[in-house]
This record gives sequence, C-alpha cells and structure tokens, in this order.
Amino acid sequence: MNIGIIGSGGLGSNVARALANKGIAATIANRRGPASLAPLVAELGGAITAGTVAEAASADIVLIAVRWTDLGTALAGLPAWNKRIVIDATNPVEFLDPDSPDAQDPGNPLAAYGIKAIDLGGRSSSEVFQQHVPGARVVKALNHLDVKVLAQPEVSGGQRVQFYAGDDLDAKMAVRKVLEAIGYFPVDIGSLASGGRLSELPFGPLSATNFIKI
Repeated sequence: MNIGIIGSGGLGSNVARALANKGIAATIANRRGPASLAPLVAELGGAITAGTVAEAASADIVLIAVRWTDLGTALAGLPAWNKRIVIDATNPVEFLDPDSPDAQDPGNPLAAYGIKAIDLGGRSSSEVFQQHVPGARVVKALNHLDVKVLAQPEVSGGQRVQFYAGDDLDAKMAVRKVLEAIGYFPVDIGSLASGGRLSELPFGPLSATNFIKI
C-alpha cells in the first residue's frame, strides 16, 4: 500500500521523518504546493516525495495532518474516497493568537498552552471528521503524542505506544501494520465513537500519555 500525507507542519513532517527513517515511501503535500516542500524532501531523501494535495489523497492510506480549523479548506474538492483508508490525526482544538482576548480568557483552562477546545456537541472528533471524507474508512491514530516525538518511535530500549481506533477491522489492521513498520507498539482502543474519544486532545484520558513498551 502507498501512503499519502496531507499537511506538512509538525505532525505531517515528523511522521514523514519516521517513515523515511525506515525507508517507507510516502507522498507529502500541503496547500502551498510541492515546491514549498523541497527543503523537507531534500532532508528526508528518496523515500519521501512532494506532491499535490490531490496526489497525496489518491494513496491507499492517507494521513490527515492539518489543524482542525483548516479541515474544510484542506479537504474541499478532492475526488471521491472510494473506501480508501484515512488516518485521522487531528484534534478538536483551536490554536490561539497570543495577542487575542481568547489567549487571556480566565475561563479557558488551556489558554496558557495557546489552545482552546472546540465544542463538538458531545460527539467524538472522528465522528465529526468523517463528514469531511465521505466514503473513506477512517482510523484514528498518531494524534495523542507531542508531535516532536513522532519521529522517534523507538526510545529507552523500547517502543512508544501508539493508540489507534476505528470501525473497519481491515482498515485498522492496515494502519497497525504501518505503525509497526515505523517502529511503534500499536494498541487497539476500540471504535471511533469510544476509542477515538479516549485519545483525542485535549480532554481524552489517554491524550498526551507517553507509554513505552519495553
């Protein structure tokens, strides 16, 4: 299976680094176009290539690594997903301008971290995310750790635990194989509605937990 990555910020670029470290090929894309990714591609070598968003979205497994508030723009106008596998690595948070009133809001317990939780009306983020990728088989993964550690799946003599959740067993197995190939220790935490909620930032009980399998 080939892999596409939509988004080249801290999340997308560090997953690309993790793939490149194992010689796993992928196409990475952002809204600025392939030319903007030349430095990253040069750093990572031949395994990672730059493409358009449509090219990355045509892969068998597509990682969505954009900010929650950019989902609509990033995924608009793409061809039908046709049951391809989409990894939802997003979290329902808004990143705040440090000079904005929201960044100083005493009623926001996350203001000190520069983020604000987005109210999803009781739904899990992946349940909402599915609306942006109709026809795709969605697996929640690669969202619960600090993006800075994603390129280091093997650490302290063990493997970082990577949670994943989904409703399609074949899609989950395919994502599990990718996570294992990168070097993570994958742990299945159930369905999108229940397991996805456990790992999503900022309030999931498993969010930001950095377990190491020795």
